[in-house]
Amino acid sequence: MADLVVLSRDDVARCLDPSTLRERLTQAFIAFSDGDTSVPPRMAASTPDGFLGAMPGFVPGVGFGLKAVTVFAGNHGTDIPSHQGLIALFDPSNGSPVAVMDASLITEVRTALCAAIAVDLGARRDATTVAVVGAGALGHEHMRRLQGIRPWSDIRIASRTYANAEALAVQYPGSRAVVSFEEAVRNADVVCLCTDAEGAVIDHSWLAPAVHVSSVGRGAEIPAATMDAAMADGVVIVEWRGAAVHAPPAGAHELQGHDPAAMVEMGEILSGSAVGRKSDSGITVYKSTGHAIEDLAAARLVLDTAVAKGLGTRAPV
Repeated sequence: MADLVVLSRDDVARCLDPSTLRERLTQAFIAFSDGDTSVPPRMAASTPDGFLGAMPGFVPGVGFGLKAVTVFAGNHGTDIPSHQGLIALFDPSNGSPVAVMDASLITEVRTALCAAIAVDLGARRDATTVAVVGAGALGHEHMRRLQGIRPWSDIRIASRTYANAEALAVQYPGSRAVVSFEEAVRNADVVCLCTDAEGAVIDHSWLAPAVHVSSVGRGAEIPAATMDAAMADGVVIVEWRGAAVHAPPAGAHELQGHDPAAMVEMGEILSGSAVGRKSDSGITVYKSTGHAIEDLAAARLVLDTAVAKGLGTRAPV
């Protein structure tokens, strides 16, 4: 067998081109919705302080592998990230291990990039105002990936710690920190929720009638009334419908109890078989749970680039 390629977070950072990754993610989402992949629901083992999730999958022509990710909310405010993990890739023809890489940056980038793709698919074409709620790692990545999705004239950033919102806003001309979540959200065309909160972080009454709401948090960030409105009169965009019928951590809290058949998968919109917005009057919602196909698309891109550049450490197996 060939040597195992071991890639650090720094190696990953040198190999993860967002524009190429967007193309790879589009292909993976379409393959998934077409039924061409093998991706079982995420499973997890829990401790009193957090959990370890396992996300295996196979996307033909992309990758065969597994992400192991830990989520420990108590790490917030320390030097240890709340989300940590590894991705292992294997040869789909004989099962040999091919690569192991840090998953933290991949998780951050692919999560924010998928949310940005959903904004492009679900927001009104004339949207100009966006609110980013949460100024942690995912808030930072959202700010990077939202650039150019629409001609933003007003970008508002809110955080439970105002200084964090200020520190993020100064990095992006045209953005500004605001003192409350409500101030960020009211009359915004797009609202991106990037917190680790267990419950709703906004009130439905704050939302504009034709807003696009995005949520990437593992808790129930979206108010129940917003979900009801999107299900009744708008569009609910998901990575996979299974997120509505599998309990967390495989599925999403906000999607439980809603009809999965009434939801639209990203791959269906990207292939042209469904639409992300029906009209300029309804609410659209994107709820992310994270999906193995996203990690496989990113990991394969990283590996191919690392091999071409001669990056990483080789270890005999």
